[in-house]
Order: sequence, then structure tokens, then C-alpha cells
Amino acid sequence: MGMTRSIDLPDVIPIFPLSGALLLPRARLPLHIFEPRYLQMLDDVMKTSHRLIGMIQPREVPGAAQKRLQAIGCAGRLTGFSETEDGRYMITLTGISRFRLTNEVSGFTPYRRAEVDWAPFARDLGTAECDPGFSREEFLGQLNRYFDAMHLSTDWSSLNEAEDELLINSLSMLCPFAPEDKQALLEAPSLPTRRETLVTLIEFTLRGGSTDETLQ
Repeated sequence: MGMTRSIDLPDVIPIFPLSGALLLPRARLPLHIFEPRYLQMLDDVMKTSHRLIGMIQPREVPGAAQKRLQAIGCAGRLTGFSETEDGRYMITLTGISRFRLTNEVSGFTPYRRAEVDWAPFARDLGTAECDPGFSREEFLGQLNRYFDAMHLSTDWSSLNEAEDELLINSLSMLCPFAPEDKQALLEAPSLPTRRETLVTLIEFTLRGGSTDETLQ
């Protein structure tokens, strides 16, 4: 897939609010789609040239008629698609760029759409980020203790071989952190900052903090 330029990105995209789901640039997110409004969204997206869907987390606002949305999400391009016999879709989104939501668009679609601003995240469209201060051996030792504590398993050989960005972003997406913590990982301005946030969340859990608590 060629590099995407900001000029190619549309001003309005369909958005998929999903709590706890995190997509990051150049990472892949598998999704299982079955609600009628999102089946319609996929049908519409496949007719576009950009095939973009904006993943964004809802936030609870007491008394609001519908769930409000976080200010920042990440758009993914539909790169994998299969349909089950009973009409559900299994899809894969590949992260293209984060965005700032500027305005929801009213219209005739059953799903939500929004005007978005890509400009603050122009770096997302470049090559993979590096993390010069990353101590892989120390990090993987800590990660091993975290996985033991959480009763998680993984392919350690793949983790050892993964590039810095793929390793840090994949763990940010897959680890069972609270939605607010996933949002903090999404909004990290650089890969080193995301790695520091990830380490803080892992340390917090190892010290006995619940993954349902939110770091302040």
C-alpha cells in the first residue's frame, strides 16, 4: 500500500464508536460487524475510493440523549473483508492516521458521520516511528510479569522479532486496559511517549491497581 497524502484524505468520514477499541497508524484491527447500521456503513464505504472508517471511543455524559465521542480517533482503511453465511462481516482495518473530530454531520445514514481534521497528525502518514531509548530486554521482562499476572499468553518469539513500533502499538491495542487508558495511548504524541504510557500502565497493574481504574 502506497503512502497516503493528507490531500487524499476526505473531510467527512463514517465513524464507528466502540469503547475499548484502539487503532493506531500502520497497525491492523480485526472487527466483527453484525449490527444493521454498520453493515450499511460497510456497504457504503466499499463504494468509496478511500475506504476509510474512523474508529473512535464514546464517552459517557450523564443526561445526554446519545453517547458523546472522544475528541480524537484513528481512521483505518478497509483492507480485509469476508462475509459469513448468515450475513455478518469479518473485516480488517489498517490504521492510516489519527484525526480530531470537529463536527458531527447530520444526514440520512443510519450510522454516524463526522467532519475531521487530519492536520495535527501529519506525522502519522510517514514511515514507521523509532524509539531510540527503548530497552527491549528490560521491557520484555516487565511484560512477562504482566502477562503472568493477567493470565495472558503470547508468541514471545514474534515479540522479540517485531520492530519497535509494531511491538509497542500492538501491545497498546491488545492489552486489556480501561477505555480511558486506551485513549491516553492513542493520544500519545510520539512512539517513545506511548511506550512510557504503556510501561506506566503495566507497572500500575503489577502494583495491584485494577485495570478498571483510570490513571489520573
